[in-house]
Amino acid sequence: MNQILSTRLKNNFEDRKNKHPQFNLKEKKNWFRFQFVFSIFVMGILVLFGSIYFYHLERKEDFSNSLISNYNIYRLYQSSYATETSQNKTDNSNNLFGIIEIPKIELYYPVFSNLTEELLKTSPCKFYGDTPSANGNICIAGHNYDNRLFFSKISTLSPNDIIYIYDNNGFKYMYVIDNIYEVPSSDLSPVLNYEQNEKILTLVTCNNFNNNRIIVRAKQK
Repeated sequence: MNQILSTRLKNNFEDRKNKHPQFNLKEKKNWFRFQFVFSIFVMGILVLFGSIYFYHLERKEDFSNSLISNYNIYRLYQSSYATETSQNKTDNSNNLFGIIEIPKIELYYPVFSNLTEELLKTSPCKFYGDTPSANGNICIAGHNYDNRLFFSKISTLSPNDIIYIYDNNGFKYMYVIDNIYEVPSSDLSPVLNYEQNEKILTLVTCNNFNNNRIIVRAKQK
């Protein structure tokens, strides 16, 4: 019975096509028109979201550059503010640690003294360590957007490349890279493993392809 019904439906469809070929052509045109309009709609949505995403990135970059432009004023304000409030406990999460410069990849950013997700979207952040004049390991994290911003290009660095750190007192410290490698995101050894009498700088960012951490290790010279 099912076979008979199926055969009849097939024959009816064939008869319809033979009797009304223009109807079949119209259906195809309508289908292609729908696909075209839908594709344009999807592309428009993707372009819109992409534009919004990159607009926000550029705004963060502009703000970071404005911090650089006004660094001396900011440093003076920070010093005065710290003196005026020395008797009170204050939130220093927005204070600047200094400036990081890597000439090879044209990187030049202010570095915040503390790490929060919002600050990390604006500029690199120090999350471990003391000052460049003290022994120990200074760890700085930065986002990897797989473009030219923040720490996106530190994986292209090589041993013996130079990194400069400028502190808030105007001193410049030079570090020479001795190792670049990756670790799982749960591995804290790049932060905790160092010689106590050395002055180490560790840069950390994400590898967006495998969720590892890219580590750039340098020693002060």
